Amino acid sequence: MKKVLLTGFDPFGEDSINPSWEAVKELPDKISNGTIKICQVPTVFDKSIEEVTKMIDKWDPDIIICIGQAGGRFDITIERVAINIDDARIADNEGKQPIDRTIKKDGEPAYFSNLPIKAMSKNIKDNGLPASVSNTAGTFVCNHIMYGVLHYIKQTNSTKKGGFIHVPFIPSQVVTKPNKPSMSLKDITDALYYAIEACIKNEDDIKTTEGKIF
Repeated sequence: MKKVLLTGFDPFGEDSINPSWEAVKELPDKISNGTIKICQVPTVFDKSIEEVTKMIDKWDPDIIICIGQAGGRFDITIERVAINIDDARIADNEGKQPIDRTIKKDGEPAYFSNLPIKAMSKNIKDNGLPASVSNTAGTFVCNHIMYGVLHYIKQTNSTKKGGFIHVPFIPSQVVTKPNKPSMSLKDITDALYYAIEACIKNEDDIKTTEGKIF
């Protein structure tokens, strides 16, 4: 039985809700051959990494998947890579707005997710929901926490797997955001279920086209 740690963020910016946490809360305690543990993390630089690494040390999961909101995206996006830079367009929930700051001075320029990202995307699509592999997690707290998790795995020489999934707005968030895409909370939750299911069942990733021209 594999142990899976899932994190979701608290609301940030102008939003009073964050679909990443709302969806994570709806997931069952068990998925396939895995037990699920959830944790809310603050949308705050540094503190977000501290919170998730505390949970990793406490619960010793085999798989760590952080979930975040990507307002403006149409589908569930499985992130491929995190880069060693903070460059915040807006301030975090404690007013911090780092610009061109290295996340970890002893870290690599970038870390690739070691989750079976293409198998995860495929399983979501096979179950009738839109998904794709993304090649940018941005430069805000989402990229920050993904980088922090993968750096922790590298520094501890761990066999753990880690990565990040971005989810769209939910409909209530776009009432005041004309022309912004959204996805129902149920569909987001279902998509995360299928992503986790694929992650548990696939030790290695599949070979399939998920590249982008831009």
